[in-house]
Amino acid sequence: MFKGTATAIITPFKDDGSIDEASLRRLVDFQEENGVTTIVPVGSTGESATLSHEEHIRVIEIVVDQAKKAKILAGAGSNCTAEAIKLSKASADLGVDGILSISPYYIKPTQEGIYQHYKAISEAIDVPLIPYNVPGRTGSNMTAETTLRLAKLPNIIGIKEASGNMSQVQKILADKPKNFEVLCGDDGLAFPMIALGASGVISVAGNCCPRSMSQMVNLCLKEKFIDASALHYKMMPLFTHLFIESNPIPIKYVMKRLGYGNGKPRLPLTPLSAENRMILDRDISDLGLI
Repeated sequence: MFKGTATAIITPFKDDGSIDEASLRRLVDFQEENGVTTIVPVGSTGESATLSHEEHIRVIEIVVDQAKKAKILAGAGSNCTAEAIKLSKASADLGVDGILSISPYYIKPTQEGIYQHYKAISEAIDVPLIPYNVPGRTGSNMTAETTLRLAKLPNIIGIKEASGNMSQVQKILADKPKNFEVLCGDDGLAFPMIALGASGVISVAGNCCPRSMSQMVNLCLKEKFIDASALHYKMMPLFTHLFIESNPIPIKYVMKRLGYGNGKPRLPLTPLSAENRMILDRDISDLGLI
């Protein structure tokens, strides 16, 4: 359902700290015009952790209203199951195509707790649900065994895998149900994961390079790996440098250079350092983004 290229879009802000609706709408257009098949608002890259619930829902509402072709996979996770259900229901009511839900962070639940968390969300909503495993942010890993157990639930249709553990990824790919989608959560691993059988990527770099990301993913899905590798290696420095400071600090700077928002994340995240701006400026120039 979400096969191909999805972009975890930034939430652009104005200088007064409010949501820059005009930039957000232009960003949706930019994604659709350049081949992105799914837009993911208010994920980690969209600074969901620093948005109020009202802002969170408003961003999704704007994206749903603006999108004409792309599917909408809305971020609606929380470390509190009841809160995740509340956000998921509100997002579903806006007409999204699916919910992306981060594994509970900070509290480090057991694997049974992770399973019961997602089971409760899946039973509370009637839209597809994709869990998101990102141990670097949550402090705990969702094992392949837990993912495969969740894959048996009716409306859990896939996983966003960002553990970076390729042995774990291959276990999921080898044993998953046929229609269960494995989506890469790391731009730098999209090429190898799709080559191994993943369905696509949920990308940070897609914010600024939607056409190149879409082309690379489509070539991989068509098993044209030599052509895809050229794009992969061309973008590889950017893939690395977009995490030179905590995401979304670097991509917000890049998107400011492209004309989307003021480049400033909300505290406790701070703007990109001058030293690292020079590194990203080289990537912007090398890739011809401006």
